[in-house]
Amino acid sequence: MATLPQLTLNFNRKIKVSNDGGSLSSDTGEFIFREFDEKLGFSKTLATHLSLKDTRAYFIHSNENLLRQKIYQLIAGYSEDDAADQLTQDPVFTQVLGTDALASQPSLSRFFRRFDQQSILQLEHANQELLDKVHKFRESQGLPKALIFDLDSTHSDTYGNQEEAAFNSHYGTVGFHPLVAFDGVTGDFLKAKLRPGNVYTSTGVVEFIQPLIEHYNDKFPATTLFVRGDSGFAVPALYDLCDKESVYFVIRLKSNANLQRIAEELHPSSMPSDVTKTECYFEETIYQAKSWAKPRKVIVKSVRPANELFFIHSFFVTNLVDAFSPKDIVLAYQKRGTMENYIKEAKNGFNLDRMNSHAFQVNEVKMLVSLLAYNLTNWLRTLSFPKEQKNMQIETIRTRIIKVASKLVKSGRSLYFKLSSSFVYQEFFWKVLSRIHKLKIE
Repeated sequence: MATLPQLTLNFNRKIKVSNDGGSLSSDTGEFIFREFDEKLGFSKTLATHLSLKDTRAYFIHSNENLLRQKIYQLIAGYSEDDAADQLTQDPVFTQVLGTDALASQPSLSRFFRRFDQQSILQLEHANQELLDKVHKFRESQGLPKALIFDLDSTHSDTYGNQEEAAFNSHYGTVGFHPLVAFDGVTGDFLKAKLRPGNVYTSTGVVEFIQPLIEHYNDKFPATTLFVRGDSGFAVPALYDLCDKESVYFVIRLKSNANLQRIAEELHPSSMPSDVTKTECYFEETIYQAKSWAKPRKVIVKSVRPANELFFIHSFFVTNLVDAFSPKDIVLAYQKRGTMENYIKEAKNGFNLDRMNSHAFQVNEVKMLVSLLAYNLTNWLRTLSFPKEQKNMQIETIRTRIIKVASKLVKSGRSLYFKLSSSFVYQEFFWKVLSRIHKLKIE
């Protein structure tokens, strides 16, 4: 609460500013998320799966409500737990959570410490059940039956003496090195695994991705699965897994002397006929590294920039059939660039990399909660936003439909949240709410 009850502005002494307006909220758009939550069964699914070893003899806030509160705070942009101390009587948040008052910061912090590896798996299973429901709905709407596993790793900075934090030479800083997987088609956050900071990019990737592949092959056999990864994931065991599970893949290879020799034979360096033009070629060859169990198709992309004499070669290993040209395969890989946007959105918008606890396991739980907040937002925008707004980022979503002021007016049976009549984005606000009501997700 502000220390001054009222302040007079110097540019116009008639204007008095205070924060004692009563039952007002600046986050009315949270109702849109709660309405979509109910339509999807988001909170109900989490409550069904979550079972913590709770030794509290007396409590006001259930674990399910604490999880929901943290997710909705993240969506609204309140990343710190102590934001709850200011929001405790907020009329929108209390109605969204169905409680008289929000849990305090100490209650939220203690909540995270009640998790163990079993309850972390429960959160992952809940996320997978919701992913399946959304995937099934999208297929019923005639969307392509394809799913792209975009693999990547990222870095989360740490400060102080935190468990498993270590120096990572690639990023040049101390922290954790999470492994993440997104759907390259929809942007859905499929899975995340927190790892110590000094592990290599591909460490544990087969164990990480195998349950996902097996799940989708079993649950959605008609869906075409495709794995993409940069050179950090050029692991023979990953190729073998994809072959075994009938999954297509394109993974970039690090250059070596043998690959460079092959590329030079395909396009030797010579004086170009027109030095002002960039030359680009796509070729395929069969290649077998010493660590590979068998020869594999490798795509070679050779580019000679304008005014340059030598070619720059890139290499990609794949099991895509001959129906795809070498150029198509490289272009399919290059679309993986959207992965960086998904990671940036998860970090900047939902604090995926905010690792501020000493305990490694608590940080992993917080990462998964950020994943859930990201997914609820992504499902809302991809299923309920108009076509031209489906790629809207969370900061814009907050500006347009979350950070909306309203005043609570109570009657005998109803609660009226009065929005400003000069609300600039009201057409978008009501359109999204209307589209949610029309959704039929089973």
